[in-house]
Amino acid sequence: MSVETYYTITKATEGLYKEKGSKFISFAFPVQTLDEVKKIVADKRKEYYDARHVCYAYVLGPEATDFRANDDGEPSGTAGRPILGQINSKGLTNILVIVVRYFGGILLGTGGLVVAYKQATIDALDQAEIVEKTVDVDFHIQFEYPLLNDVMRIVKEENLIVLSQQFELTCEMVLRVRKAIAEKVKGRLSKVERMVFVEE
Repeated sequence: MSVETYYTITKATEGLYKEKGSKFISFAFPVQTLDEVKKIVADKRKEYYDARHVCYAYVLGPEATDFRANDDGEPSGTAGRPILGQINSKGLTNILVIVVRYFGGILLGTGGLVVAYKQATIDALDQAEIVEKTVDVDFHIQFEYPLLNDVMRIVKEENLIVLSQQFELTCEMVLRVRKAIAEKVKGRLSKVERMVFVEE
């Protein structure tokens, strides 16, 4: 079953957890693609080049099917998995959480590490504003100028978002449609004379 809405965060946030001299600085980012994830992780590694570990977890896609947890040298399952666990417990997707660890000289043990990475993640997520978003599809359409009123009526009645428009002899528009009603809207638009759907 495909989902119609999902939850993510609106903007980047930061958190902190300290334990026995170790400092865990956490960052949560809204992300759309794996390339974005890689760039942000690489940037944080550069920024915190002197940190012992830069661990992270991400979840992508409306159905949260693309995810990964990375321990970055911490004992297996003590860093990335607790981070991912907190993302999942809040039901979030299109999100990346990074936790940077500065070692304080005292070993925390696996249990201590799990708690630390979990608490650092909670702190970053607690600062975040969570929003519900609809799963959308975009239609790129072309039609003749005299038919503009017919198209605009459909746009208005179906509450479509106009991403771009160009009105000349041949008009072009890119419309954002909730996936749940995409087929219905496409059917209505198809009835407009000589309507062309441009494949991206």
